[in-house]
Amino acid sequence: MANHHMYDRLIAITSKENVMVDEYLKDHTYTHLGGTADFFVTPQSYDEVQQIVKLANEVGIPFTLLGNGSNLIVKDGGIRGIVMNLHHLNDIHADGDRLYAQSGARIIDASRAAYSESLTGLEFACGIPGSVGGALYMNAGAYGGEIKDCLEKAIVVDRNGDLLELQASELDLSYRTSNIPAKGYIVLEAIFKLKKGDQAEIKAVMDDLTYKRESKQPLEYPSCGSVFKRPPGYFAGKLIQDSDLQGKQIGGAQVSLKHAGFIVNIDHATAKEYIDLIHFVQKTVKDKFGVKLEREVRIIGEDPS
Repeated sequence: MANHHMYDRLIAITSKENVMVDEYLKDHTYTHLGGTADFFVTPQSYDEVQQIVKLANEVGIPFTLLGNGSNLIVKDGGIRGIVMNLHHLNDIHADGDRLYAQSGARIIDASRAAYSESLTGLEFACGIPGSVGGALYMNAGAYGGEIKDCLEKAIVVDRNGDLLELQASELDLSYRTSNIPAKGYIVLEAIFKLKKGDQAEIKAVMDDLTYKRESKQPLEYPSCGSVFKRPPGYFAGKLIQDSDLQGKQIGGAQVSLKHAGFIVNIDHATAKEYIDLIHFVQKTVKDKFGVKLEREVRIIGEDPS
């Protein structure tokens, strides 16, 4: 199908401002990595999301949902077809002890909104840089808390473009995973069930977690967050540190000197440099300690042709 015809159909669903052609994804990801998307689409309503999914199905064009790319590496060849980003869907509001957060909002902002309403249960998320949708996708967690602990329901669009309201139990949330990728759900909104709490106590917990994060994590550079899952019986960061890999650099990608579990983009790294460094770390740790580090970070897109 000719690109201009596809463009016309997309702008008929949303608007010109919300459809970009051959858009560099490194301008839209937290890591500043990634080649171009054929179409980068930023819908403004649930109905537009449904129509775009239906169009992709009808035409048979590849379709990818991109959050803010904080735990994701997009390859240098970019992504074919439609890439959808939901940053316009970012409303957050409370009603009683429930917090409603649209998927394009940052989970940090949901955590702050809960605090301002004296609601407790989302403090753990006060330093997680991902979107609400991304946080559900991978059951994000930190400091002993995870999305699974406080999520009540989610509103999603399925592969056919139908709108569904699902209970949290229907998402199979477990350590850094859910069934959202396998089922091809697009999360539009999360409904968190929290508890009324003492605002000063909530703030104290968040301040403490923020201090822990700022003192340990390399926030001065773009990174894709924690690169590896925790291997049973070990800590990924400690294994990498004990392998003398801190400061190891390939191109502009570096194993952080501040926290070995992070790989930072210190100088216009390419996705290939990032991925090569991940493989180098995995091989070194396997050779030295016999432990296989599994990626927590997702890698999508294609290599340059």
